[in-house]
Amino acid sequence: MTTAVLNAKASAISFPQINWKIICFSGFFIALVLLVFYVLQINYLTSGSYLISTYERQIGQLAEENKNLQVSFAESSFLGQALEKIQALDFQKVQSVKYMQIPDNYLAVAK
Repeated sequence: MTTAVLNAKASAISFPQINWKIICFSGFFIALVLLVFYVLQINYLTSGSYLISTYERQIGQLAEENKNLQVSFAESSFLGQALEKIQALDFQKVQSVKYMQIPDNYLAVAK
């Protein structure tokens, strides 16, 4: 085969022309869209973690307030009434304990 025949066969096969401007523009556009999407996702993630920490702080405060309310409720109900009655009877704290010795013949015997 001569070069004329090879040139004729090569010219018979036509490849499509690639438009590099369109490929570069579409690649740049896709990269820009992905960058914007990345920034938005980071923003949502940061705001979500901030909300979680805020809610955990509120949960801690509400748990402490709940404990205080339970204590005040207990004091205002039975325990509070019992403390008032004890104070009204003027009980005093025991300083020392003394035991009485009772002989066996002082006890009554059941028949």
